[in-house]
Amino acid sequence: MTDNELLLALSDMMDKKLDAKLKPLENDIRNIKLDMENIVKPQLHLLTENYVPAAKRFQDASTQIEAIQSDVDLLKKVVTEHSEKLQKIS
Repeated sequence: MTDNELLLALSDMMDKKLDAKLKPLENDIRNIKLDMENIVKPQLHLLTENYVPAAKRFQDASTQIEAIQSDVDLLKKVVTEHSEKLQKIS
């Protein structure tokens, strides 16, 4: 056998072994892709559908909470002032 024939034979052996090793990996990759398409993507889509409206509600509520806190602070000041005035009167 010549060197070229030996190299070709060796190359063929390596290709066959590599194909045999890669075949199970191809099936695993296909299964992972199917899981991502059928399980992960729909769940991720559902999460994003619910996240955006919830985030908007939280943002709006945050503004309302700040306004309420401001009102409560003002009420505390007014009640304190009124309490002091009532103490002076009595």
